[in-house]
Amino acid sequence: MKAVGYHHSRPIDQADALLDLTLPRPTPGEQDLLVRVEAVSVNPVDTKIRTRVQPAEGQAQVLGWDAAGVVEAVGSSVTGFAVGDPVWYAGDVSRPGSNSEFQCVDARIASKRPTNIDVAEAAALPLTGLTAYELLFDRLGLSPDADHSNDSLLVIGAAGGVGSILIQLARQLTNIRIIATASRPDSQAWVEQQGAHHVVNHHQDMVAQVAGLECPPVRYVASLNQTDSHLTAIAELMAPQGKLALIDDPASFDIMPFKRKSISIHWEFMFTRALFKTDDIARQQAILSHIAEMVQEGRIKTTVAEHFGTINADNLKRAHALLESQQSRGKIVLAGF
Repeated sequence: MKAVGYHHSRPIDQADALLDLTLPRPTPGEQDLLVRVEAVSVNPVDTKIRTRVQPAEGQAQVLGWDAAGVVEAVGSSVTGFAVGDPVWYAGDVSRPGSNSEFQCVDARIASKRPTNIDVAEAAALPLTGLTAYELLFDRLGLSPDADHSNDSLLVIGAAGGVGSILIQLARQLTNIRIIATASRPDSQAWVEQQGAHHVVNHHQDMVAQVAGLECPPVRYVASLNQTDSHLTAIAELMAPQGKLALIDDPASFDIMPFKRKSISIHWEFMFTRALFKTDDIARQQAILSHIAEMVQEGRIKTTVAEHFGTINADNLKRAHALLESQQSRGKIVLAGF
């Protein structure tokens, strides 16, 4: 089968940073779906693994943890899926990725995808949708059944893939006030389109900007990038007994400024359930099914900002380079081999 991967960890401007490869078609395990991949999107985890993980000698590392496709075969223990089903998933970072014509995925972390958007639009949503949903409802503890009208949610770095779907989910499933941060005019307009009530610039004084808004107290913060650069501001502007969740990899994290206000700190890592085969691993299927339902109803829209063409090494290099520039917004998708 066709695939894109690498043999040596390289900067993205190197010729062999990503390569077009021919690899054996995988065989599904008893809990797996074998999926014919039709479209993928690119996430920061792809660039992180490419720069940090060196494959064993003679082996290829295949990246990609977002896919939409069609079930080609079903493992012996799988229920609820049949050959020909249109599916989507983010996969498992410990297994080969989706930048290949065929991929095996644990059926418990996949679901049937919405069919009212095209396959590339669907591929933009699984990883970021799962991350945002888990962050809001499993980590921060927001609830669609609760009244959050007296609270604000601050989303730092909101124009990226996670922020784009997180704003939509918070807007659709809660009544919390959403303050998004974005620094450029195009990214500010983008987060407003996703449903943010207010937009502030994280390259300027966030505390003063938030104080100038007529908003309820900031009880919840979702910090999606450069958390270490914003820790002082976050600690100052958060309400006592608030909750902070982050998804990035800060070089340092001083927890002491949060003690006085009894702020709780939460990590969200979307791959935890798959990596540790947690008892609630199937919650990811339920989350994806819920998001698919909302897309089908027109309540959630795709977060595609760029379509980079077919799935090949050159186009994926362009996507990695744009992500690494930190100038991207929404999601970058590719479709077909």
